[in-house]
Amino acid sequence: MKRRQFIQSGVVGGLALLFTKSFWAKSKEEVVLDDKALPTQRGVEGVLSPTNTHMVGNGFKVMNYYPNGKGFEERMSPFFLMDFNAEVNFPASDIAHGVGVHPHRGIETITFAFKGAVEHHDSKGNHGIIHPGDVQWMTAGAGVLHKEYHEQTFNRTGGAFEMLQLWLNLPKKHKMATPKYQSIVHAEKPRVVLENNMGEICIVAGEYSGVQGIASTFSPVQLWDMHLNEHADFNFQLPGNFNSGILVVDGSIIVNRKEVPENHYVQLKNEEGDIHIQAKKKCILLVLSGEPLNEPYVNYGPFVMNTEEEIRQAIQDYNAGKFGFLAD
Repeated sequence: MKRRQFIQSGVVGGLALLFTKSFWAKSKEEVVLDDKALPTQRGVEGVLSPTNTHMVGNGFKVMNYYPNGKGFEERMSPFFLMDFNAEVNFPASDIAHGVGVHPHRGIETITFAFKGAVEHHDSKGNHGIIHPGDVQWMTAGAGVLHKEYHEQTFNRTGGAFEMLQLWLNLPKKHKMATPKYQSIVHAEKPRVVLENNMGEICIVAGEYSGVQGIASTFSPVQLWDMHLNEHADFNFQLPGNFNSGILVVDGSIIVNRKEVPENHYVQLKNEEGDIHIQAKKKCILLVLSGEPLNEPYVNYGPFVMNTEEEIRQAIQDYNAGKFGFLAD
């Protein structure tokens, strides 16, 4: 594909979202009698169904939760994109499956592996393979080329494949940060083991119950993967001013009395309060929460910057080969 054709392909649009709000009142007597009264819990803004799938390259069959063309990328700032490849079986193949060489500037890409294995290469010489539970965190910053493919052994044998990728927008002052790569192995993630065999919470970024995450970030972010057993029942909190959501990767849960089936996404209101999780079956959740950047942005394909002029400069730099070289 020509460079210009690739750049002009843009980001695939999503779907319009409709949030339905319910309001009700309780008498003072009812509030006293209910020890889990709603005013103590953080509100649920909406539960979003999975979208139609589309292929990214020939190796990722994804549902896009945002952006969706309706400003949702601002609603979840600093998170800009969430593509989820729910479990699908890939047959054994001698043909490489994945996404070929492409550029990024102004963001970080964060890939979670749940099933299968993915191999990464970039133009700064970084290389990594992630297996179930692992995370790769690439800071594109000033500009980088990268490619992601099914790891060679997995590609030849085939099997269950489940991955998720986030784009994390960089603050204006860090847009041109030096590119870097963080390889996060599941066994090395800081974690909190919940009481009564309810499961564990792995802290990729941010902090949970005094335990700090392993990843370095350019803005305040909470990013945890929760591995819960059936009947887990507990509360936690996130900063009320942070944009926050929960994806049910596998299983099903109840969040503050709202049923959330597998592969559905919970958008939380921006307010203080407990988040009460009840696991209906064994499950994996991804919790993401971040302080809004409150900065203008312009996105064009794989670039997310603050002005149109910066986008034009990114395209010029890419076409001039300033992002480096990476063989496809």
